[in-house]
Amino acid sequence: MHASDQETRKGPLAGIRIIELAGIGPGPLAGMMLADMGAEVLRIERPGEVDLGVKRERRYDLMLRNRKSLVLDLKDPEAVATVLELVEKADALIEGFRPGVTERMGLGPDACMGRNPRLVYGRVTGWGQSGPLANAAGHDVNYIALTGALNAIGQRGGPPAIPPAYLGDFAGGGMFLVAGVLAALIEAGKSGKGQVVDAAIVDGAAALGAVFFGLAAAGQWRPERGTNVLDSGAHFYNVYACKDGGWISVGPVEARFYRDLLSRIGVDPASLGDQNDPANWEAGSAALAEVFRTRTRDEWCALLDGTDACFAPVLNYHEAPHHPHLRARGTFVEVDGIMHPAPAPRFSRTPSVPPAAPRAPDAAGIAEVLAGWLPPGRIDAARAVSEKCQRR
Repeated sequence: MHASDQETRKGPLAGIRIIELAGIGPGPLAGMMLADMGAEVLRIERPGEVDLGVKRERRYDLMLRNRKSLVLDLKDPEAVATVLELVEKADALIEGFRPGVTERMGLGPDACMGRNPRLVYGRVTGWGQSGPLANAAGHDVNYIALTGALNAIGQRGGPPAIPPAYLGDFAGGGMFLVAGVLAALIEAGKSGKGQVVDAAIVDGAAALGAVFFGLAAAGQWRPERGTNVLDSGAHFYNVYACKDGGWISVGPVEARFYRDLLSRIGVDPASLGDQNDPANWEAGSAALAEVFRTRTRDEWCALLDGTDACFAPVLNYHEAPHHPHLRARGTFVEVDGIMHPAPAPRFSRTPSVPPAAPRAPDAAGIAEVLAGWLPPGRIDAARAVSEKCQRR
């Protein structure tokens, strides 16, 4: 790498400072993305073991990469005072507590923006800051259930299929928090004024479904699972088992891609009838299932990879990083023996920061953590507060 390349590998958010009040789910994903893009994200963690939702060593919590952390007990007035002091140097703060919690801590929007009127205050919750359910507990499955997404996932005649938390927590929550914070930072750069970003997972999940709400309103999306083109109802947009027990996916919605698939696998289009007539889909699925069971997944990959058949093997989390296409693009990066998804999206002139392994809070390294955040004379005081919090 040339020296000029190294200078630009700071990401497009280089120089932006963000405080992350530690939580689980969408907040850490947002912190990871902002840090990957070059922001200096300082994560404020509670004393003791961090509740990661699923217990594991910190190095396996990839969402905590690329940032430093400081342990503070936010029930301690001195710790709260330290955070408010840090807020004065921040461009944004993100938090994922229930509505009203940071206000009771003394770290709500009014308190923080009173110290820094330019601050963007990003909040992510499941139900939002207002509404009848605002203070109720919930998780990803509940948020996507309420917004129509869960009902649409699953096979015909079967129950709703629960996906991993991609759709609610991370797409509907974390990604929308990032988008909102970035938009508010751009506006603050023009107006000199901060604002509160209310990122509710239910709002984000609903927004992600815009095309499907439109189709439903037009009478072009049936509420029964597995009966529509894009939900496994159509034989040409589905997954199929292979001879070896592996699975492949096909999705040639367009007529020319559909013809390409059938030609390559040796199926006469006339035998399946009109592609877009739902009356033909069930028989079509049975016919393709019979064909795909005749070869292994690797054999189908050898025949169909890179063609216009709209094909891909169904890979698990261990297999995906080793697919030739993802290897060629560098979609995954190995860090200390663990495969990390590489930062996304990609930037031509200011590439994102390469992933660095998650770091545990280090009392001895507080001077490095807080350099630039506090005057040198205040760092020792912050260290004393943090050490007191960690002894509890």
